[in-house]
Amino acid sequence: PISGMIDAAERVRGGDFTARVVESDADDEMTILGRAFNRMTAQLQSQRGELIDANQQLDQRRRFTEAVLAGVSAGVIGLDAAGRIHLPNPSATRLLGMPADELADKLLADAVPEMAGLLIDARERPGRPIQAQVNLTRGGVTRNLLVAVVTEMNDEEIQGFVVTFDDITQLVSAQRTA
Repeated sequence: PISGMIDAAERVRGGDFTARVVESDADDEMTILGRAFNRMTAQLQSQRGELIDANQQLDQRRRFTEAVLAGVSAGVIGLDAAGRIHLPNPSATRLLGMPADELADKLLADAVPEMAGLLIDARERPGRPIQAQVNLTRGGVTRNLLVAVVTEMNDEEIQGFVVTFDDITQLVSAQRTA
């Protein structure tokens, strides 16, 4: 019985959570240990299956979110709690005139200083979305952006920010003409 337990334990150590020991009808300590081992490996197998399912669901949601972000015309930037860029969508890189690798891991205040004030306002009033018009000049071209900053909260602590913006240059121009 002990060598069977050692063999099953080695199989579990190798990742085989289907390993079980043979249980006898006796009511001795080895039988009780074998039953406990089998319950433990069954629970590990079940939990591993649940973790695999949860990871697959998270991966599907991540791919869906990335597809949505890639398909919207608005610029969307995810920031961590310090204001560091970690997720610019393709529209954001196009509207800002900067490739994603230049934006990644930079502070928003350094990458797009025109938006820094909005991030400060969002920090001071984390419960409210902050929205304003920002003029952005890159390469001699000025764009009017309508920018919104939303704070991601976990209880009372700021987890990050989501910055969205649309190019409203043509709309502002049409309003001036009217």
